[in-house]
Amino acid sequence: MPPDAPAAARLLERRRAGVLLHPTALRGPERAAGAAPRGALGAAARGFVDWLAEAGFSIWQVLPLGPAGAGGSPYLARSDTAGEPAMIDREELPDARAQQADYRAFRSGARDWLEEYVLFETLAARFGSAWWAWPEPYRVRDPAALASFAQAPEQRDALERLYLEQWYFDWQWRALCRYAAARGVYVFGDLPIYVAPDSVATWAHREQFQLAPDGRPALRAGVPPDYFSADGQLWGNPLYDWQQAERDGFQFWRARVRHQLRRFALLRIDHFRGLAAYWAVPAGARTAREGSWHPAPGQALFSALRSDFPDLPLVAEDLGLITEDVHALRRAFGLPGMRVLQFGFDGAADNPHLPHNYTRDVVAYTGTHDNDTAVGWYRTLDPATAQRVQFYLDVAPGAVAPAGVPASLVRACLACVAQLAVIPAQDLLQLDSSARFNTPGTTAGNWRWRLPEGSLSAPLAQHLRRLNGAFDRVRTERASLPMAAAAAVAAGVVPP
Repeated sequence: MPPDAPAAARLLERRRAGVLLHPTALRGPERAAGAAPRGALGAAARGFVDWLAEAGFSIWQVLPLGPAGAGGSPYLARSDTAGEPAMIDREELPDARAQQADYRAFRSGARDWLEEYVLFETLAARFGSAWWAWPEPYRVRDPAALASFAQAPEQRDALERLYLEQWYFDWQWRALCRYAAARGVYVFGDLPIYVAPDSVATWAHREQFQLAPDGRPALRAGVPPDYFSADGQLWGNPLYDWQQAERDGFQFWRARVRHQLRRFALLRIDHFRGLAAYWAVPAGARTAREGSWHPAPGQALFSALRSDFPDLPLVAEDLGLITEDVHALRRAFGLPGMRVLQFGFDGAADNPHLPHNYTRDVVAYTGTHDNDTAVGWYRTLDPATAQRVQFYLDVAPGAVAPAGVPASLVRACLACVAQLAVIPAQDLLQLDSSARFNTPGTTAGNWRWRLPEGSLSAPLAQHLRRLNGAFDRVRTERASLPMAAAAAVAAGVVPP
């Protein structure tokens, strides 16, 4: 668990509110030539934490933190244990010579993943291709070849640079978590169910996946047609060999979760339904329509995880085509699910995404990183759905801002019975579709949105604190400090 994080059971035993904002959205403008890059984990993140505390939020939800894959997606990370180097604030780096003990402790404590990751990235840079195209000794992980490569003098600088880079990330993340916890703010993380095809996991733990002899996925992950895509979504990730996972006691998955819970007070399991049954698409298929369902050993997996983490500080992302076996798996282990207001207005009074149908053990959202913003969503509704939204939220037809449907959607989310309500930053700011973070089924233009300068203001924080207070979501386990960083410059913008 991160520094000073409370047990998850205590974290969610009282009503709380959170904001969904990936740290990459906090990156500031380009620096002058020669200046050190300023990633999100330094002053920018501290300013955002100050703003959260002032606004009465006690949860900061992020997306996966690993090195982003194709198109910048955090869900195609080359490692879900390593940190994304672009998030490091290069003007706040620790000194390995002055902090030798901490650096050595990091190297020692991270040995189970760090050496594999550093070697993988150095080999990838050396050969400039996916690992299955590397020369055979490195592709099949011949011990003598790997040792010879790692010990070669010409690789020493490259290897050390990667070791230091991951220490920098870890150092800054630990400092950020301490800073946030001192202000009563805790970080809610996200673990993708799948790994990227070209990742250190598939290279170093090949036996855990259903791969072809050459190392490429034999079957690919995705989902059948749903409200996001008529052809389904073909993600392309390799699928797990669950028989092997059961034979070795789920050691791979237990290590994945253990690493994440060192960083986060609470962890979302992405695509939870894939742990009850998963959609498998043949490698040569053109769309996800050609896939089929296969059972997964979710009951056995979560029993193993509960033996490691008795309170299971996990949230199940149970969106999409959800069957009774998925509900049963979530209930069996007492995991909160997710409800999204945007999905609630199909006309059915028993729609589980309508606030009057929520229960305490769900996390309520206006939308997620995969949705359009509340403003963009409302503007594209058909007339019948728009009328249902207007009547349910009791707003005038066509009202958008400042007191229209998006604001009412936020209010309804905070007012609901769910113990935790999370609002995307874009919805707090009532931004249109140009602020959308991701559009499922597309590969271009995603993950690029940045927080507008000056947008998270002191007046907005004061308004939201009143709103959170009205619905009993303001928590003060620790004293919130004044908005020191946010008062000097707008939160989310790198200080000059």
